[in-house]
Amino acid sequence: MDGYILSIIGIALTQLSPQLHLNAFWTGLIGASALAGIFIGGLILGYLTDLIGRQVMYTIDLALIIVVSILQMFVHNAWELCILRLLIGIAIGADYPIATSLLAEFAPKKQRGMMLGSLILMWYVGATVAAVVGYLLLDTGDNAWKWMLGSSAIPSLILVLMRLGTPESPRWLISKGRFEEARAVIKQVYGHNADINELLEEPTEKTRFSKMFEPGYLKRTMFVGLFWMFQIVPLFAIYTFGPQILDAFNLGKGNISFIGEAVISFFFLLGCVPALFLVNSMGRRPLIIWSFAFMFVGLLILGVFPNAPIWVIITGFAIYAIFSGGPNVLDWIYPNELFPTEIRASAVGFGTAFSRIGAFIGTFVLPYSLDKIGVGPTMLFGAGLTLLGLIVCIAWAPETRGLTLAETSIVSGVIKEDEHARKAN
Repeated sequence: MDGYILSIIGIALTQLSPQLHLNAFWTGLIGASALAGIFIGGLILGYLTDLIGRQVMYTIDLALIIVVSILQMFVHNAWELCILRLLIGIAIGADYPIATSLLAEFAPKKQRGMMLGSLILMWYVGATVAAVVGYLLLDTGDNAWKWMLGSSAIPSLILVLMRLGTPESPRWLISKGRFEEARAVIKQVYGHNADINELLEEPTEKTRFSKMFEPGYLKRTMFVGLFWMFQIVPLFAIYTFGPQILDAFNLGKGNISFIGEAVISFFFLLGCVPALFLVNSMGRRPLIIWSFAFMFVGLLILGVFPNAPIWVIITGFAIYAIFSGGPNVLDWIYPNELFPTEIRASAVGFGTAFSRIGAFIGTFVLPYSLDKIGVGPTMLFGAGLTLLGLIVCIAWAPETRGLTLAETSIVSGVIKEDEHARKAN
């Protein structure tokens, strides 16, 4: 759903821009307004999720998405669409910490990495479907863009029905001293023989937003925010303005460029599959370092050879997209593993918000950049950001493979390599 919503706008903009007489300013602002909303939703509602619970917030955000999706079909000017995209972004920003924290706190440690990583795999399924739907709708008339934006109500409605009856996180209940409720959830989900004794091993404190910036956790907070931001700035720019970027590379005009965007989305989707398996077999740290290194190479090819033959351009996009799978699956694994239950959703929300600062700026500036300096230098700028992400990961990326949430969230002490290998096995 999130992938669909954040990707369909790029195709809709190709039709609504001339109809609403949008200049580069409004095109960039509409494209980036959802990212600003994600910043707000992640930062504020992630903390609220730690305060009042995961399950309470689990359907409220989807109800907002359904309403706003439909309202997008009735806008008459740019500022109305900007406000609605801001609101839909707030709801999406809330969903990241809510859904990922809930999943992380139910998942067994051996399957946790793959289960959390599979969420981003489905993000790219949604993005790929958005490209196909946009292509099919574009020739249906002048109002095609309205149907594109309104169509996101359909997966949102399906999802809100699927979420009905989801129990509260037992870890969160324990963190609030509600032990009997936690025990009832454990037995409901895992069977009558299950108990909460293992979960009691994780020390809990009162929820404090400031804990993310205390000694020990501060480095983790900066690592999550920075690697996420340096990864997502070029990625969202490519997704939001995929057709325009492909056109700048002379890879087709009009509807053909949307087929190209669907192919690129498929490469992103394809890259997540091996990353889901490597996150356990290779480990978190080497996966993210090598991924950033190859992503840099892919963008460097696009920046240095913007006028190269089509196969070179496609190769550059493919390298970048496929190796983006590593950081993509780790976007929601790392923050959920590196922080304790009482601030887990807050940490995911902060990482989401921090990354969207750069994503908002990059997406807003990209139309100007393509127009003023061209596609080659624009891709080189993305390569530079990716290189910064590589440096951050080499310096700070930890290894959390094979550990329980209680172990991964503790900052005191260093786990020795032999102990870590034993736990992983």
